[in-house]
Amino acid sequence: MKTLVVYYSLEGNTRYVAERIAGALGADTLRLVPQKAYKNKGLAKFIWGGKSAVMGERPALEPYDVDLAAYDRVVLGFPVWASNFTPPLRTFVLDNQAALQGKELCAYACQAGSGAEKALEKLRACLGISGFAAQAVFVDPKEKASPQSDAQIDAFCERLERGAAGGAW
Repeated sequence: MKTLVVYYSLEGNTRYVAERIAGALGADTLRLVPQKAYKNKGLAKFIWGGKSAVMGERPALEPYDVDLAAYDRVVLGFPVWASNFTPPLRTFVLDNQAALQGKELCAYACQAGSGAEKALEKLRACLGISGFAAQAVFVDPKEKASPQSDAQIDAFCERLERGAAGGAW
């Protein structure tokens, strides 16, 4: 099953997971980059990022070249902001709704605190689906790297591999 991992990463945690998934599955990756970068330090990071997520903003993204028709499965990755998925991912999803229909959709969220389940629920609603083929939540997988967090990522990759081979989720 040809897989694309689409992700936005502010501090590197989501990117870390995307690269692990890509390596394990031989998947391609698409890193979403907003034209106007979000603050990544201090209180401004939380205020502007949280406001953008809560308000459902759709920032303009740097151009990307991807043919979604070439993929059977799309894995969406994002950090959790104010119990929401990030605005760059919202832009991608809404800009590509038609192309994502009929794909096997999976998702993972990276968080430092809480809110991932609500964020995944909001992403499902935005996509207009009742559930993901597979989903996972990781707590600061790069910032607090450990054998346990890497094992959780590996287990998610194994679920994805089993799904591609026709195994049960």
